[in-house]
Amino acid sequence: MDISLNYSQFSPPRIERVRHETRRRFLVVSGIERITPGMLRITLSGDDLADFVSLGADDHVKVFVKGADGSEERRDYTPRRYDNDARLLALDFALHEAGPVTAWAMNAKVGDPLEIGGPRGSAVLSGDVGRLLLIGDETALPAIGRRIEEAKSGHEITSIAAVTGPEERQTFRTEATLSTHWAYRPLEQASDPKALLSVVRSVAIEPGTFVWIAAEAAVTRAIRAHFVEERGLPLNWLKASGYWVKGKADSTEKFE
Repeated sequence: MDISLNYSQFSPPRIERVRHETRRRFLVVSGIERITPGMLRITLSGDDLADFVSLGADDHVKVFVKGADGSEERRDYTPRRYDNDARLLALDFALHEAGPVTAWAMNAKVGDPLEIGGPRGSAVLSGDVGRLLLIGDETALPAIGRRIEEAKSGHEITSIAAVTGPEERQTFRTEATLSTHWAYRPLEQASDPKALLSVVRSVAIEPGTFVWIAAEAAVTRAIRAHFVEERGLPLNWLKASGYWVKGKADSTEKFE
C-alpha cells in the first residue's frame, strides 16, 4: 500500500534540536509507585530541579548509580513528568533486566539519594502534525505516555506498544483523541519484531500522520522498513530510535 502521494498536501514537519546546559543534579526519592507489575515509577525531588528543562516527550536524562565494583554506572531514562515549582521529577523504570540502575530502582526507598544529568537537548516536533502514531516496547512507554498526556484537544494519537501481557497495559489521561493497541510477547522475545509488526500491519494510518518508533534496535529497524518500503512513508514523517540493543549494555541505535 503506497500512501506517499497522499502526503503531498501537507507541509513536512520539522524536528528542532534545542540544546540545554547540562549539569549534575542531586535529588532524593520522594515517592515510589508500581504502575504495573513490570513498571516502577519513582518520583524525585530537590532544589536542583528549579531550572530543569525538558521540551521533548522523548528526552533523556542520565541516571548515575554505583556498580557492584564501585564504578559509576549510567543509563538513559525519559523524564516522565516534571514540575519546576514543586521541584519534582518522575522517572519510570521498566523492570525488564537486572542491570545496575534497575537493581537500584527495585531496592529504592523514600529518602534515598540519586544523581542525574541532562537532558543534553530536546527534539521538538513542529509543523502541520495533527496526527501521531507512537510505536514502542516497555522502554518507550514513558515517552509514549508523556506524549499522549501532553497532547492538546484536536490532536489524534494512535499508540501501539509491546508488553508481556494484559497486566502490563497502562491507561493515559489526555485531551487528544486516543486509540491504544497492545502486542503481547514474552520478554525473551523482545528483540523479535513479529508481535509488534503484526499489530502495526493491522492499523491503518491517515495522511498527515507522523510516525514515532522506539524499541530494541532490531525491532525498530524492521518496523521502520515496513513503513518506508511497504507503505511508502516519506522519511521526514518518521522518527525511529533503537532505545536498546540486545546483548549490549547502555547501547542505543539511531536511524536517519
